[in-house]
Amino acid sequence: MNNRSETLRNVLVPILSVLMGFILGAIIMLISGQNPIAGYQAMLQTAFQSPKSIGEIFVTAGPLIFTALGFAVANSAGFFNIGLSGQALCGWVTSIWVALAMPDAPRMVVLPLAVLAGALAGALAAAIPGLLRAFFGTSEVIVTIMLNYVFLYTSTHIVNNVMAKDLMTNKGVTKVIGENASLRTGFLKELSSGSRLNIGIFMALVFLVLIWFLMKKTTLGYEIRSVGLNPFASEYAGMSSKRTIVMSMVISGTLAGLGGVVLGLGTFGNFFVQGSSLSIGFDGMAISLLGAGSSIGIFLSAILFSVLKLGGQGMPLRAGVPIELVDVVIAAIIFFVAISYLIRFLLAKASGNKKEVAIVEELVGKSDSTSQEGGKI
Repeated sequence: MNNRSETLRNVLVPILSVLMGFILGAIIMLISGQNPIAGYQAMLQTAFQSPKSIGEIFVTAGPLIFTALGFAVANSAGFFNIGLSGQALCGWVTSIWVALAMPDAPRMVVLPLAVLAGALAGALAAAIPGLLRAFFGTSEVIVTIMLNYVFLYTSTHIVNNVMAKDLMTNKGVTKVIGENASLRTGFLKELSSGSRLNIGIFMALVFLVLIWFLMKKTTLGYEIRSVGLNPFASEYAGMSSKRTIVMSMVISGTLAGLGGVVLGLGTFGNFFVQGSSLSIGFDGMAISLLGAGSSIGIFLSAILFSVLKLGGQGMPLRAGVPIELVDVVIAAIIFFVAISYLIRFLLAKASGNKKEVAIVEELVGKSDSTSQEGGKI
């Protein structure tokens, strides 16, 4: 297949998925008696109405980038880490706990410790399904889904019954961390007209580069991708699939834990009991799929999701469009990403090249017959 046309298709598929998602959302608005043009205008006006709202877009994008990267690394190894929500929650609780336990420590001490503790908590949470999969063949999908609930209710118990009373304001709500442990800075607050913009987005950008380098330029990254593509051939080539499985899940959990750290030390500044699993985990999965697992794609997809979520809050007020339609648009985008092979097939048909059509059909057949296939960073 022509490399140039394949590259063009790889770019067009996510773009067309987004466009068709918006079109489907517009159709649903029309059916329900809403004005889709007014609805989308309200979304964009809300998202970009001021420096503060733009700052909040990056605030929302930071944790999403981390969870999306976490999913991409696990997917590159051929696994679906559905436990990103629970791992991020572990990072959130742990980082806040450490920050509150060291109120008088200097910033250069408490902030790195809180960040590292949160990352370690996410790594340990992901190591459990990694070890079970590597040594007992347990499905990581089932284990991570169940662990989401375990970590959710464990966090509630910790906040209500384990944390010292002097760290709490009300039942289920901790005190706000001090400035020495916060990812927020006066400069960023002033720059964004009082938004919660914090260092977390810059951490996320750094890790976009680091994970790309890890996966593309290091031996470990090569092994992770090899195991994802064919674990049996990797074993035959001398790679330890068990070690690679565990390492990929630990890295994935570390990234998810950092997403929780940014949520805690940057976005909210405290912890409060959660009634359900964190949405950043499941949104991160969708972002990774939309971005095709690439660092640039994940960044752009995270910004898009942030605009949708923040801008959607203004749709009921400005255009009378129910905010739930934003979730419909997001779901539609994910749906079209899931049928990307159909989009590729139609693009190949449109090109009029029978050879390319045959190759796409062959790829579809291979994807149907393969139980696990690694992603890419």
